[in-house]
Amino acid sequence: MPKVKCVVLGDGFVGKTCMLMSYTVNQFPVTRSKPATLHSYQVPFTIGDDPWTLQLISIVGQHDFDRLRRLTYPETDVFLVCFSVVNPDSFQNVRKLWVPELRQHCPGTPFLLVGTQIDRRQEIGVLKRLARLRLKPVTRRQGVGMAREVRALGYVECSALTQRGLQDVFDRAILAALDGTGEVDGGNKCRICSVMLCNSYPCYTECIDMSNQRVLLTSQR
Repeated sequence: MPKVKCVVLGDGFVGKTCMLMSYTVNQFPVTRSKPATLHSYQVPFTIGDDPWTLQLISIVGQHDFDRLRRLTYPETDVFLVCFSVVNPDSFQNVRKLWVPELRQHCPGTPFLLVGTQIDRRQEIGVLKRLARLRLKPVTRRQGVGMAREVRALGYVECSALTQRGLQDVFDRAILAALDGTGEVDGGNKCRICSVMLCNSYPCYTECIDMSNQRVLLTSQR
């Protein structure tokens, strides 16, 4: 079965794991899962009548795991670079940390910029906390501007809690990997040396194989 490999990057605690879990099980996680260094999910979807698999991988964002995270990069078809719209520092780290890392290790591999936790933009507690720091939530306009600056394929934002925009994130990731051709664009895969991940570094994997299939819908423009 053909596969699209998508690696999710971003600072710690910006909602990457909740985003993946909400998408794969179609429900926001109400209880905390076991702490895991590496989260891996296999999500079936179809293009026309053809079955495909979307492989989703996320590594904790702390710098202690830089080496482990980079071991997941080989053969990646598309990256999602995430930040929380209520964490301006994570937004700035897109420019300072995550995009430079991709350009160093996987030049040419497509990536999307993803703003998470959009349901929290209007939370009174969040607004007060940011106001004390003389900050505000990141706006959609700012996200679009950053995507243009770092030359991402586009900007999307979502809420894992309400699932607003969630399906669009992964549909667009698949389309970016397929390059609109219906086939994975192998020329843009990340080509750093392949390794056996868990043999090279201690890690914990959380895998979910979904029985339901997601259908990728494309629109003609």
